Amino acid sequence: MPPALVADGPVILLQPRRVAARAIAARIAEERGWTLGREVGWQIRQDRRFTADTRLLVVTEGILTARLQRDPLLDEFRTIVIDEFHERSVHADLAIALAKQAWRARPDLRIVVMSATLDAASVSAFLDGCPVVDVPGRLHALDITYAPGQSVPDAAIDLLAATRGQVLCFLPGAAEIARAIDDLARLTARAPDADIDVVPLHGSLDAADQDRAIHPSARRRVIVATNIAETSLTVPGVTGVVDSGLQKVARYDAARAIDTLVTERITADAADQRAGRAGRLAPGVVRRLWDARDRLRPHREPEIHRVDLSSAVLDVLAWGGDPRTLEWFEAPKPAAIDAALALLARLGLIAAGGLTDIGRQAHRLPMHPRLARSVVASRSTMRACEFLADGRRLPPRTASTTSDLLAVAGDRVDEREFRRAIFAGFPDRVAKRREAASTSFLLSTGTGATLGRESGVHGAEFLVAIDVTNGIIRIASAVDREWLEPTAIETIHRFDAASGTVKAAVVKQYDALVLSEHPIAPDPEIAASLLADAWIARGPRDADQQLLRRVRFAGLDVDLAETIRAAAYGVRALADLDLAGALPANVRRDLDRLAPAAIAAPSGRRMRLEYGEDGSVSASIKLQDLFGLAETPRIGPRREPVLLALLAPNGRPVQMTRDLRSFWNNTYPQVRKELRGRYPKHAWPDDPWTAKR
Repeated sequence: MPPALVADGPVILLQPRRVAARAIAARIAEERGWTLGREVGWQIRQDRRFTADTRLLVVTEGILTARLQRDPLLDEFRTIVIDEFHERSVHADLAIALAKQAWRARPDLRIVVMSATLDAASVSAFLDGCPVVDVPGRLHALDITYAPGQSVPDAAIDLLAATRGQVLCFLPGAAEIARAIDDLARLTARAPDADIDVVPLHGSLDAADQDRAIHPSARRRVIVATNIAETSLTVPGVTGVVDSGLQKVARYDAARAIDTLVTERITADAADQRAGRAGRLAPGVVRRLWDARDRLRPHREPEIHRVDLSSAVLDVLAWGGDPRTLEWFEAPKPAAIDAALALLARLGLIAAGGLTDIGRQAHRLPMHPRLARSVVASRSTMRACEFLADGRRLPPRTASTTSDLLAVAGDRVDEREFRRAIFAGFPDRVAKRREAASTSFLLSTGTGATLGRESGVHGAEFLVAIDVTNGIIRIASAVDREWLEPTAIETIHRFDAASGTVKAAVVKQYDALVLSEHPIAPDPEIAASLLADAWIARGPRDADQQLLRRVRFAGLDVDLAETIRAAAYGVRALADLDLAGALPANVRRDLDRLAPAAIAAPSGRRMRLEYGEDGSVSASIKLQDLFGLAETPRIGPRREPVLLALLAPNGRPVQMTRDLRSFWNNTYPQVRKELRGRYPKHAWPDDPWTAKR
């Protein structure tokens, strides 16, 4: 399609992947008899091959967005072709939004959106009801079988025997591909026909290795690929497909503020496209490694709803728009835009709704804003940031280091300047070691992580957790303490249960990390509130419990919460709260009158009263202390009699009574008879009514 449109003017063709952009440009040049780099060319990140004579330019998504920013009307081109739009990368969504704005200002500009599995109606509606051209495909017959539990290598060997062409296997990532290739190498070496090549195909390979997988070969091959081979990239000669049914999807983890690759089941449209790779040239065979009864989601989720949007938001701001009001093909969640704006501001790339000088420098670099910010801080980080941008693995770290990225930084790098520049790009990814020599860290987001064995950054108290996967810090760089400017300084009060006191400190924090804590005198108001809360949470001890029962017994109206807070004011420890002393004076007078804590016995001793939960009142006292008291004491508004526990000289009760007169008249003679012999030194008068102790 794109070469057919060149006759009316230059065409720019958007492809989502770099390897596909190069391959398509080369294929068009071959089919048309054009010279690669003259009539047709490509431009991808850090690689270009075109001239002023190029009429068809194949670019990746970031390149088209950058051209639209430099020239919002895209005057150099007559037609924009957006291919494989169904993949719904965030850059494709941004490209169609900016292209639509250019089209509205340029009536001669044409936009073509292409895909094999696209919901064409929604795109047509977005482009003001543009026409839809439906081109039927011609696919050879496919024999699709299901084999849940079978391994990819075993399935590939089966399909080598069942077909004559190449076998294309789909796995989710580079690590899974490497393991499968090792297993396939052993299996094919034992096969009767061992003249078979096994080659990988994924985005982190260099161009030469990618080209090797997609170029025709006279030898039979098993190509083990990610979903890079699912749509726009054609692997020649394929008649067999093995589909693991898995893919790796980037999802934004808000708790850790990063995108994480998650292995997930593919969607039904992706499964159909994978299968279609086997039926392009001849009847094909497809082996799906899941149960035929499984139901896949029909379509893939747009990237704009699951990844970090900081690059896209920076692009919109550089273009001169507002990401909140841009006419998106499908608007992202407002919270995702807010998070992207917050990160860009934290990096110092934007201020007051526009790009800063640092932001403009960073935006000119073809990499994520974090990495671009590091490069702006120091060019010494360029190689390391390019390494991170490509998603390549670091070489093994066998010795301790201050930054894992120094291994790919190149020669003559100032180590401290390098680390500080890395920190500039990851200010929200700082982690603090929980204890000396521990591998356990607290991230500045407030979640925990463990330093992985892959990292050699062993001695730092603070570090930047550049790559955190499933709670494991795989790539780190040490951070000097003095680089961390507090993001918050606040006075913290807390109740210390161990000492029973309120402690206060001025705490300097870097996000969720505590940088320092300096003790100060607590604020009396705050301390009182915390002590009162602690008292309420603990509940009353015995003395306070008695006080509260006395208040209820007396029928007095007391605001307990207010009394507790009054008692806590000016107090340093929970144990010092005097609840009785905090009662209003009139309440204390009424309480002493209606529900006294103790009453006097005839002997002169104070008789302590015990108030029960059930409203009863009792007292324990030696019998001799009551000689001369004829009637049971009565207290309270209802003049309740006190339940007396009369004790022998050894402190043991000999009688319980609420009727002291009846005891003296009826029971005392027998008690006197029993106790006089056991305690002859004590007085046991015949007449307890008038006797003195």
